Amino acid sequence: MAHGISSIPNDTQIYVVHALKGYEFQENHVKTLFAAYGLNFSFMTDGDPSLTNETILKEYFSTSFIQKASVGGLSCTLNHILAYKALIKSNSKYAIVFENDPIFLPNFKEKIGKVFSELKELKAGFIVSLENTTLRFPSLKQTKKGKTLYKAKTGRMAGAYIIDLEGAKKAIEHLNTQKCSDIIDWWHNELISCGVLDMYWAHPALVEQGSHNGLMSGTISTKSKSTLRRLSWLFHKYYKLSIGRITKKEKRLIEN
Repeated sequence: MAHGISSIPNDTQIYVVHALKGYEFQENHVKTLFAAYGLNFSFMTDGDPSLTNETILKEYFSTSFIQKASVGGLSCTLNHILAYKALIKSNSKYAIVFENDPIFLPNFKEKIGKVFSELKELKAGFIVSLENTTLRFPSLKQTKKGKTLYKAKTGRMAGAYIIDLEGAKKAIEHLNTQKCSDIIDWWHNELISCGVLDMYWAHPALVEQGSHNGLMSGTISTKSKSTLRRLSWLFHKYYKLSIGRITKKEKRLIEN
């Protein structure tokens, strides 16, 4: 599958986790954004509540998670998992998985090229976080000139990331023996702590989630964006990218 960004390998699938109803604004946003960058993608919607039942949920999730999780949380997590199964079926080398509110940061094309160039050096079986939803960044002392990927002990949410074919296979193998017991962000952390997957953070980040940075709504598409939420995001982002990176190290990173 050829992409408009030449640095993204042709054997890379792109999936956007999405819901079938109530997110028309996000759907149109993704279509417009990805068309502008020449990115071919597929919406991952097979985990939508309208297409699942208790039997299907029990195939993937623990009983305790099904009982405590929201319908949306179950659906979102299942769509991520189904993206891994789709990658395995395609036998492609990589997948980029987005949730349906991505905002590409400046120089996205150049940054994604650096990410893929460094992927070649990684041991198979990994996830690379592309986003900054948690506003966690390597400190100035931890960053190295010319380096983009930093190994980490935890993820940074699941709004935008790359997973390789081996990583998808390992995740599904783990799922077949120990069902998923939490939402996708925390399940990733379980996979990391169990040694199933390696996690890397891309720095600088390439993507923000519009539902977190104030530019989009995380609920029904008719809800207006929040100026107050946007200003708060910009303030905290500025602080953690500047002062925060000077004063302390990010303890979730693994020092090389």
